[in-house]
Amino acid sequence: MSAVVIDALVKRYGATTAVDGLSLTAERGQVTALLGPNGAGKTTTIEICEGFRRADGGTVRVLGLDPGDRNLRARIGVMLQSGGVPTTARAGEFLRLVASFYADPVAPGVLLERLGLTEHAATPYKRLSGGQQQRLSLATAVVGRPELVFLDEPTAGLDPQARHATWELIEELRAGGVAIVLTTHYMDEAERLADRVVVIDGGRMVAEGTPAELTGAERQLRFRARPGLGLEELLSALPAGSAAKESPSGHYLIEGEVRPELLATVTAWCASHGVLAEDLRIERRTLEDVFLELTGRELRS
Repeated sequence: MSAVVIDALVKRYGATTAVDGLSLTAERGQVTALLGPNGAGKTTTIEICEGFRRADGGTVRVLGLDPGDRNLRARIGVMLQSGGVPTTARAGEFLRLVASFYADPVAPGVLLERLGLTEHAATPYKRLSGGQQQRLSLATAVVGRPELVFLDEPTAGLDPQARHATWELIEELRAGGVAIVLTTHYMDEAERLADRVVVIDGGRMVAEGTPAELTGAERQLRFRARPGLGLEELLSALPAGSAAKESPSGHYLIEGEVRPELLATVTAWCASHGVLAEDLRIERRTLEDVFLELTGRELRS
């Protein structure tokens, strides 16, 4: 049984349709990353799965049950971006309180140590840094040994060490058969952790697959040179289907099937124009490249 099954989900707020016929699944023992720009419908979808909101159309099943079923509470873990912790509660006391709600919790001291919070166990929540509050929220989401965890921006505001510790914990949960539904704005995080990626925009799915499937085998050639080089002549010499652009100024990107012939064409063109191609390198497309292609590059409020 899939951990989460969403079929033709619809959610409206007045005249605004936040989720518009979305369908997806999240499997046990996998990380499913739900990606999209601000306002795409990610948070609304997650909140419906968590039972905090009701759908206006479609169906949602979480561990085979309706999201509002009280029997789910002991089986899922929820990590929110903010709120839910009394500001005067001490970190260790609060985690022990949450652990007491479960039959077989992870030892709170183990999680505090694992997430670098042992020295802050006696610190009131309001005096924790943003990153420490974030790690405490993660600890409360997993202390009950859930079958399914919803993680909303789990590494927002974390330093590199804490970020990697969080990644390692997520990978261990997955290896233990836990289903993880992850939202993040860090494309490198999704690319590292996710087994499946779902990209949504305007409340609809615009792409789905493994990171490798979405990024494909296509590679790119990048180099730096003086700004303002005319690329028309280079484009005419490149294989059909190739593209060349300058963005930002002085940084050039050649897209297409990168074969020895393409590399030779580019370097010969540079030489014929007296151009030294600096920092010449071949890269594959990243998940961030795909995300921007699918959702656009304009700023969203």
